[in-house]
Amino acid sequence: MTTVAENNVIHVMKQRSSIRKYQQGVDIPQETLNQILEAAATAPSAWNLQHWKFLTIQDPENKSRILPIAYNQQQVVDASAVIIVLGDTKANENAEIVYGETVRAGFMTEEVKNQIVSSIDSYYESNEHAGTHDAIRNAAFAAMQLMLAAKAHGIDSGPMGGYDAEALRKELNIPDRYIPVLMLTLGYAEQPAHQTNRFPLDQLVIRERF
Repeated sequence: MTTVAENNVIHVMKQRSSIRKYQQGVDIPQETLNQILEAAATAPSAWNLQHWKFLTIQDPENKSRILPIAYNQQQVVDASAVIIVLGDTKANENAEIVYGETVRAGFMTEEVKNQIVSSIDSYYESNEHAGTHDAIRNAAFAAMQLMLAAKAHGIDSGPMGGYDAEALRKELNIPDRYIPVLMLTLGYAEQPAHQTNRFPLDQLVIRERF
């Protein structure tokens, strides 16, 4: 049986669309933005390392400064907020904190914690691309969840890949350990997104194997 909660989640997914035209000069209440970010931070992550940081930009002057870095896409300055979703390439360094809290809460023994932390460190040390790949993959989970949480609050969003990542890093003083995975605009749509079509399941789903 489908519950009301499930219907609401699916409704939000289907209603979310990528917005390019926003109402100018409309702020998102800070409490609402905090609730959206808190919901985004419940996204799944490998080993629960939570490989994300959310760099929020709401000041009009600061949005104008990143406008050329985003190739002058007008939604950057029109939106209520711009969120840079960062992926942490050294998220393994979070392991001691994450699992230390688990031990202190009584959910895990110190011995088990040490085994898990050792496994995480071994994985990162043995795979030179582990940090980068996991940073992008897991931060993307949080980015999608952020957009859905925003829509649940009646706030529209637009994911952006069109920006100069190195210029953004320099302008916002982003430490080397973090990768700018995605730029998201948040705000209130001035006009609806244009209609799009989606592939039917028979073009998407492969049963068992190719």
